[in-house]
Amino acid sequence: MTASVLRVEGNKIVDNSGKQVILRGTSLGGWMMMENFMNGFPGREMQIRKALAKVLGQEKCDYFFDKFLEYFFMEEDAIFLKSLGINSIRLPFNYHHLEDDMNPGVIKEEGFKHLDRVIDICARHGIYTILDLHSAPGGQSQDWHCDNPTGYPAFWDQKSFQDRVVNLWTVIAGRYKGNPWVAGYNPLNEPADEEWTRLLAFYDRIEAAIRAVDPDHILWLDGNTFSMDFSGFKKVFPNTVYAVHDYCGYGFPNRIGRYKGLPDQDKYIRAMYDRKVEFMKKHNVPIWNGEFGPIYERPEYNEDYVVQNKERYDMLEKQLSIYSHEGIAWSIWAYKDINVMGMRYVTHDSAWYKLLGPFIKRKQQLAVDSWAYDDAHLQEGLFGPIHKWFEENIPEKYSRKYPWQWRMHMHVFRGIRGITLAEYMIPEFADYFSDLSYEQLDELAKSWSFEKTAGRNELNALLKLHSRMLPDDPHLVNVIPSAKTSGSQDGVFELSPLEIAKRKAVLERAAK
Repeated sequence: MTASVLRVEGNKIVDNSGKQVILRGTSLGGWMMMENFMNGFPGREMQIRKALAKVLGQEKCDYFFDKFLEYFFMEEDAIFLKSLGINSIRLPFNYHHLEDDMNPGVIKEEGFKHLDRVIDICARHGIYTILDLHSAPGGQSQDWHCDNPTGYPAFWDQKSFQDRVVNLWTVIAGRYKGNPWVAGYNPLNEPADEEWTRLLAFYDRIEAAIRAVDPDHILWLDGNTFSMDFSGFKKVFPNTVYAVHDYCGYGFPNRIGRYKGLPDQDKYIRAMYDRKVEFMKKHNVPIWNGEFGPIYERPEYNEDYVVQNKERYDMLEKQLSIYSHEGIAWSIWAYKDINVMGMRYVTHDSAWYKLLGPFIKRKQQLAVDSWAYDDAHLQEGLFGPIHKWFEENIPEKYSRKYPWQWRMHMHVFRGIRGITLAEYMIPEFADYFSDLSYEQLDELAKSWSFEKTAGRNELNALLKLHSRMLPDDPHLVNVIPSAKTSGSQDGVFELSPLEIAKRKAVLERAAK
């Protein structure tokens, strides 16, 4: 199968003949950048790897993770995704695979083993790959998904961390230069720079460094503050696609209410998308929705799971219809996990769940993770009073803290549960691996293989419907029209109808 290096032409991505290529796909989240809510552990990947090395010994630990990376994506996975019309996969990776903190600047050749392997598998099946640095030295955001164990994004304050990323990307660009099935480079996932200036300066620097080595491949640049804010961008780079991440609160439990298809809810969904892509449309460059997707309820945690999942599929259909009508590229998050939001998931009869199921359930009950949590049962008598105490003792003038869209309670529980509680639970998780043989470790890792995982049929049918859909498709009859919000924003971010109602109620009580 022949291909050519893709490039940007106006607001389209095209091949060397000028034919438009609309990339529609998924991401291998939880693979070369493992995440707590996706894989079942507490804390951060770097912490878990260290804990497992203590329990298993380094040799057994290395064996387990190598087999995990192998089983996670193989030939069968590419065949399955191709059958859904998927033509691209985003490959998130942790810098730790390619560089050691105690030996900075020295690239580890062995770290490319599985990147090379998956790129080659995808190429054989006509699937493009986008290389995504999901975790940078020091942490480019405050959150777990860049393997940041402290909440402090030191990447922005230390030039040495930025130097290492520039060096890493020059090596990567040199390695994949000319590879037609690599659709390009996503240099930094979900950066969160409170000052903006450091991100803009870094993008200037990384663009020049990569172009000096590989002038042909597309750059895929995320917006600031988890790829949701483009208000500080003033220019566009050539041959560059800009990425939004379009998660919606209706896809999560106990956030902004349940999706009922109400006009105000649809208006919110559309306004959120329109605000994010305004920069791209103004500059006539391609739009890529690099991440989106809801959390799905499970019968073991929620007896109303069928009804609530139907609501979330309805919301997702509304989002996908907007993307199809707009003709944009997208990459849903994610391909595999422990039955949270993946297209495929590890089953309860797998070795993974047989061993770790009790721990995963306890972690869910404690709402340790900062993403796929439901902490409604922990509010009365516990976190409700804690949040109230913070609100009463922090003056309004000082109550806002970056990232701005996190309310005070989100900052609080991330520190208490997502960092501190998780640290106490890490050795407990690791002890489940004590005394496991190589054969048992192999069976654990194999739980993530295609044959051992199950497909989320409703989701996959929806993705198959939209993977090849064009703007003029007759299916697109009830697309939510564009609608600007007015007086319903918090900074640059939209307020949902539920948040607007709560604020109105607070103001009315204060006026009495």
